[in-house]
Amino acid sequence: MRKAAVCVLTMLLLLTGCKAGAGGDKAQELALAIRGEYLALENWTANCTITADYGQRIYEYGVTAAQVGDDLTLTITRPETAAGISARIAGEQGKLEYEGTILETGPLDGDGLTPVSALPALLKAAREGYMDSCTLEETLMVLCRDPERRPGEGTETSLWFDPDTHALLRGEIALDGFTVIRCEIEDFVR
Repeated sequence: MRKAAVCVLTMLLLLTGCKAGAGGDKAQELALAIRGEYLALENWTANCTITADYGQRIYEYGVTAAQVGDDLTLTITRPETAAGISARIAGEQGKLEYEGTILETGPLDGDGLTPVSALPALLKAAREGYMDSCTLEETLMVLCRDPERRPGEGTETSLWFDPDTHALLRGEIALDGFTVIRCEIEDFVR
């Protein structure tokens, strides 16, 4: 039975492409365990600071998030002028709206990545992104990217997890080597 489990784990590592970094096999095993937990994750809450860098302008938002089943609700807490604006997202699309006012900063890429869709994009990478490398130091860092592209090309998502609680602590999304989304996550509760 143990040999079968080791064989399955080895096959999963090969399929994910996760290369050893600092912490080697332990980082890979932990990354796969966390992926399994996040695949089964249906309900969670978090407080986030999301920074969207458009190159010539930068927007920063404080956001509370709660997912129950397929419904994700995001509520802006900062800046004060936008506090209370909420979005309800089903699937991968949604808008921020409050009493008829729509907050729109525009997409960051050709696929529609926006500050609103940033947190769902990070969780999607945690669940199904191609794990290029994993390192374990004070936190577990997992780099997800397109295996058909060279490092620094296309979309790359970096995720940091607490190695003990497996809570998502931070995420970044880079487009062609330029970081467009930074998300600091506090109080991630599953």
